[in-house]
Amino acid sequence: MLAEGINPNATALPATSPAQDHRLRMVNRTMQLYRNEPHGLIETLHTVQESFGYLEEPILRYVAAALQVPLSRVYAVATFYHSFTLRPPGEHTCVICRGTACYIGGSGQILDRIKEKVGIATGETTADGKVSLLEARCLGSCGLAPAGVFDGEVTGKLSPEKVLEKIGRWQHHDPEH
Repeated sequence: MLAEGINPNATALPATSPAQDHRLRMVNRTMQLYRNEPHGLIETLHTVQESFGYLEEPILRYVAAALQVPLSRVYAVATFYHSFTLRPPGEHTCVICRGTACYIGGSGQILDRIKEKVGIATGETTADGKVSLLEARCLGSCGLAPAGVFDGEVTGKLSPEKVLEKIGRWQHHDPEH
């Protein structure tokens, strides 16, 4: 069974050629570093994520064909690791840690309040495309629990109010934050 959103009839190749798209050139270089062998899958997906911002279906098919691995394996790897996303990211990204220290410190309540007040759950983006919400298994910042990452900046000692305030500023175009 293919995952939701994967079209079994879609083309294996992106609409543009590598000569026209520098992002595809980067992906091809990564695959070539691994001699287009299946063991290069994770690194190739990292390059796709960095180049395209997310793992869109045509690129997943392209990688599967180029590395000669089943699409189901590519999709399994893409959905197993939290650093990969199958949807376009929002303008801003909020990552909440779900590690033990953060969970004990209240990260579950933070995520619940975000869902209640902002209307998105982990892995989703607001309808206006402003905010994507992700969760991490552990940020390695246990002394700051509960911790999160806001547009790449780790912040600790979070509360639901602090997180909602930050997301609210993002949604209302506050240029200073």
